[in-house]
Amino acid sequence: MTLPVTNLDDRSFQDIVDEAKRLIPKYCPEWTNHNLSDPGVALIELFAWMTEMTLFRLNQVPDVFYTHMLNLLGFEPFPATAARADLTFWLSSAIDSTAVVPVGTRVSTVGEYGATRVFTTLEDLSITAPTTIAALTSVGSDVYADVWDDLRIERGAVACFRTVTPGDCFYLGFEHSLAGNAIRMDITANVEGIGVVPDHAPLRWEIWQGEAWIPAKPYRDTTGGLNRNGNIVLLVPNQHEPLMLGGKRAYWLRARLLVPEPGQPTYRASPQIRKITVTSIGGTTIAEHSDIIGRELLGQSTGKPDQVFKVRNTPVLPRLAGETVTMTHGGVITDWTEVDDFGRSTKDDRHFVWNSTTGEVHFGPLIRYPNGVTRQHGAVPPEGAVLAVSGYRTGGGVVGNVGSGTLRGLQTTIPYIAGVENIAPAIGGVDAETVTNAKQRGPQSLRTGGRAVTAEDFERIVGESDPSIARVRCLSPLEPGRPIRLLLIPAVSRRPEQIQLDDFALPDDMVARVRDHLDERRILGSTIEIGTPYYQGVTIATLITARPGRPASLIRDRAVGALYSYLNPITGGADGNGWGFDSDLNAASVFQLLEAVEGVERVDEVLFFEYDLRNHERIGFGKDLVKLDRDSLFLSANHQVVVR
Repeated sequence: MTLPVTNLDDRSFQDIVDEAKRLIPKYCPEWTNHNLSDPGVALIELFAWMTEMTLFRLNQVPDVFYTHMLNLLGFEPFPATAARADLTFWLSSAIDSTAVVPVGTRVSTVGEYGATRVFTTLEDLSITAPTTIAALTSVGSDVYADVWDDLRIERGAVACFRTVTPGDCFYLGFEHSLAGNAIRMDITANVEGIGVVPDHAPLRWEIWQGEAWIPAKPYRDTTGGLNRNGNIVLLVPNQHEPLMLGGKRAYWLRARLLVPEPGQPTYRASPQIRKITVTSIGGTTIAEHSDIIGRELLGQSTGKPDQVFKVRNTPVLPRLAGETVTMTHGGVITDWTEVDDFGRSTKDDRHFVWNSTTGEVHFGPLIRYPNGVTRQHGAVPPEGAVLAVSGYRTGGGVVGNVGSGTLRGLQTTIPYIAGVENIAPAIGGVDAETVTNAKQRGPQSLRTGGRAVTAEDFERIVGESDPSIARVRCLSPLEPGRPIRLLLIPAVSRRPEQIQLDDFALPDDMVARVRDHLDERRILGSTIEIGTPYYQGVTIATLITARPGRPASLIRDRAVGALYSYLNPITGGADGNGWGFDSDLNAASVFQLLEAVEGVERVDEVLFFEYDLRNHERIGFGKDLVKLDRDSLFLSANHQVVVR
């Protein structure tokens, strides 16, 4: 039950008109015509309307008080989050030295994509010329054959996969790390690896990341699966560590033979390589939809507690390492530390609070307690000290979630760099929290005091840790000693019919933020497992009859759009807030959904098929009910709608 909202004046327009008419005999007894056509009555109604508007505004005062109360309690709207994208910079030609793309390089959208969006690189990118020093083949684990001399001296062809069984590998070792580089492998091969579909060869290129083998993303492959002369362009991840293999320490890149996908053939004989040359033709680095602001002066300290300064650009994005407040006093420069609040700060702690939305920088207040003792929370900058911020970033919002291939405008000239592109779309941009949402969030936060105890507490606190999280599901352990499971659903800005399974993969930085946020708020001894729901693929085949005169193609598009929106983890379900966990899919609800589509006369038949989201094919036979486990959500694809 909510507290009643005070209505300071509940008079309506008609109440005011009636009250004014009752006063006419007292103040104007000669006025006897009270009909609506009388000019005096028209004036009464005009003033009654104006008075009603005044009363309406008066009754908003309690809402203003509520907002001010939340401000006093320290509630602030979540700031905007900037979208991020991997930018690949291409060299004008292969080089023997090192090309550097410096941090702060600006790249903008090009073409008809609305207002120009500018992305800024967050770290230096070094594109180095690779030096190949080793080559191995392996069968199983820890069984290696050195084939470097065969490739280097071109003594003959090297069989990449000696037994042609899944797990066989071909390795190339390099003297230096290729982290972040785009490499091109020019290959001379014998046409021996027969039996495979050239565009879907069952092999994967991987690099050693330091703890595991992770995929290197193929950009182009003209070799038909190592089966003919051509080249392969790979995008190497930004972590590439050395490893001792076959008695050689090197930075390794390998091709691993996989189990073929269902219905796909594999090699009947191993592909053979006579020569391979590796060069760097570009590199990939992370960029953010933001502008980087350098050192900015805040002002001089007055030496008094609770000083407030403001930066010139807002909103301010979450601070990175090195983005802080500096104080220059007596020729000495010191860095201060940002905190969420001054609750645990002492008079000697150089702490400050930086409001991301308003850009205000606060220094410690002096507070008087009930026993008369005053306590300084956070150090006070000495009088005359010069305060500045070392740098910060501004920007963000959902407008930064641009599509792939849209970031091509290099704003500065960089030696050896010919062009740039984002191969994958930018993701993670979220607008600042609205005041309405912040007001709804306030009471929920007050109930638990920021401590994760119940499942609802975990879901609320995790949702607060990262605005790019759309939904959270907390599953309590079914057995003692098992961890609490947190299932995260990231926000996806693509249209429902364009969403793929990979769009719901959790970025490493999101998982890290959630883990760090929960470590301070979970109960001591509780263990937490962070992951994603199991996305149950489903496709719907339906037969519907259109109303006379309605175009079948238009009805089909509307029906397909309704199905994709309904069976969606983020926008699905009856309320449009995402398909519910533990909510089964039945034919009756889909009949009702399709019958509400404009132009549909009736729905004749509906069948559900389970769908393999990886291999893009139906599984089993049609059914009229699909059940979900408690850790699962529906993700639909390939709906078939027939209109007659």
